[in-house]
Amino acid sequence: MRPLLAARGCTIAAGIRLRTLAEVIDHLGASGQTGIIDGTEIRVRRPAAGRKDREKFISGKNKQNAVKATVLTDASGRLLFCSPAQPASCADITHARQLGLVKHLTGGPAVEILADAGYQGLAPRPAAAS
Repeated sequence: MRPLLAARGCTIAAGIRLRTLAEVIDHLGASGQTGIIDGTEIRVRRPAAGRKDREKFISGKNKQNAVKATVLTDASGRLLFCSPAQPASCADITHARQLGLVKHLTGGPAVEILADAGYQGLAPRPAAAS
């Protein structure tokens, strides 16, 4: 069920469905709306013994087995984007970087996105000096 929402996208109006993070950023920029982003943990059963990377499902925050998804809503709380779930040991900022959020924000329209402290430091990284 979790991958289904990420693959199908979110309908915002009749005939308009946002499927990718880039589409959501473009929509927010074009409409002048503010977005809200956060990572949410979903508790899961402990992975089977012997499973590779079993310990990656343990959340550092809640000390329980979980998966984490990044969710983006508009200012009224309407869901616009839900990423595929990853093991909960992945930090919010790392997941955002893997989704390409920085690239979409720097290459797309000007958009305001509210985030908690888990995204502090999310900015384009300067090129390494040679």
